[in-house]
Amino acid sequence: MDRDFWHRKWASNEIGFHEGAANPLMVAHIGRLELAPGSRVFVPLCGKSLDVHWLLAQGYRVSGVELSQLAVDQLFADLGVAPDVSVAAELLHYRAPGIDIFVGDLFALSASMLGAVDAVYDRAALVALPEAMRARYAAHVGALAARAPQLLICYQYDQALMAGPPFSVGDDEVRQRYGHAYAVTLLDKAEVAGGFKGRLAACEAVWLLT
Repeated sequence: MDRDFWHRKWASNEIGFHEGAANPLMVAHIGRLELAPGSRVFVPLCGKSLDVHWLLAQGYRVSGVELSQLAVDQLFADLGVAPDVSVAAELLHYRAPGIDIFVGDLFALSASMLGAVDAVYDRAALVALPEAMRARYAAHVGALAARAPQLLICYQYDQALMAGPPFSVGDDEVRQRYGHAYAVTLLDKAEVAGGFKGRLAACEAVWLLT
């Protein structure tokens, strides 16, 4: 993962991956996680996602990790919340009622730092990483969350036509990355309206990992 690449993206506001509303597939399928009110949902590489706003509005607690401090500052500003900020080993830890976000390298986050979570929601994390890093990522997030269930959303398209990120993660790869530790269920696929950049056909696939 090229940290400078992502810092440049946030600094120049080149954040096409930031959706202008809560992801419809998340809204449609989050119930499959069977979460009780007040459950804590871990959102890796959360950015300033409006999915976080939606989860909080449903009464869930949200924890996350994000490389860009700028993104996390914007997230809390958009929420209208002033966080308490402390140092946690190599990371910063932003906290407010119902939400806490770690700032820095995902791989520097430990299970003891994160604490117990009830589920993982991944829309833009796995697909942000090159293939060489995805096995390490899947194992690390699984360990952080103590194999809590996951709702995973991946992009799928012809990788030969676009370099990524976001990268294309096909059905076989999802089963390869997670099938040894989870029961893997494909819940739905939906076409990306207009494709990527209005020219490349793509879909989103949503998976339940239990």
